[in-house]
Amino acid sequence: MNKILTFFDTLFEHIFSDKNQKKIERVTLWLSIIGFITHLLLIFSKRFELFHTPFEARLLDDPISAIYTPFSIILVYEIYLLIMYLPRSFTTAVSKQFEIISLILIRRIFGDIPKIELDVNWIENVANRQLIYDLVGVLVLYFLIYQFNKHQNKITKKELSIRLKRFVSSKRAVSLILLPVLIFTSIYTAFTWISGLFLASMKESILPDINSVFYNEFFTILILADVFILLLSFQYTERYSQLIRNTGFVICTILIRLSFGTYGLTNILLIISSVLFGLLILRIYHKMESDLLHNS
Repeated sequence: MNKILTFFDTLFEHIFSDKNQKKIERVTLWLSIIGFITHLLLIFSKRFELFHTPFEARLLDDPISAIYTPFSIILVYEIYLLIMYLPRSFTTAVSKQFEIISLILIRRIFGDIPKIELDVNWIENVANRQLIYDLVGVLVLYFLIYQFNKHQNKITKKELSIRLKRFVSSKRAVSLILLPVLIFTSIYTAFTWISGLFLASMKESILPDINSVFYNEFFTILILADVFILLLSFQYTERYSQLIRNTGFVICTILIRLSFGTYGLTNILLIISSVLFGLLILRIYHKMESDLLHNS
């Protein structure tokens, strides 16, 4: 068993090394710039009627929508970081999840800007109301994530015992399995979405929602990975506070996953409730740990 865990440790350190991380960072930067310029070129080409799409393409109606593409590429890099941070701690991993969902929300704002109508009553128009919900949601999320990270930094880091090192190695194995699964899922969902565009144009059916492409499946897989890590943690800790904290963070991921099946105010409230629930769990955990340290 130790040899297998050592193999996973070596492989993890190679794949997620500082050298590879910097390479992926540079590639992400250049792809974001190229993607942004390409998106702008497509928008202006369509505006001057150089080509036509057989389906509705709102992301090609307004130059502001071009920001949607680099944000999508940055989100891929954030997912890479999440997989890398997963073995560190439940708290670090869930913090990265909150950052990812906030970036998805910001990306959606840029994608929905062409739907805004300035000449109508803002309250009566669905797209205008959604913009207000999203803007307020981003502000609330930004504050809650700041509070979450602030309390996360208060947790005292302890030296890793042999048992905890084995737990970290087990989580690294989960991350390494998760990486190819997510790569396959991203390719499959992208292909399915593109196919859906053409099928929708031929059958005049509803277009698939671009904002939930991949991330619906991503958070489903992430829930399964979190539950598996939670089960692994039972053999390394019996402390009630840690078990409740880890279980609470899995609930946070479930709430984020549920948000992809909703729209409007319900969507924003589910996302905010996820981060708020995580923050409250972390604060209670921090208080329990402080009291335990004080009484010992």
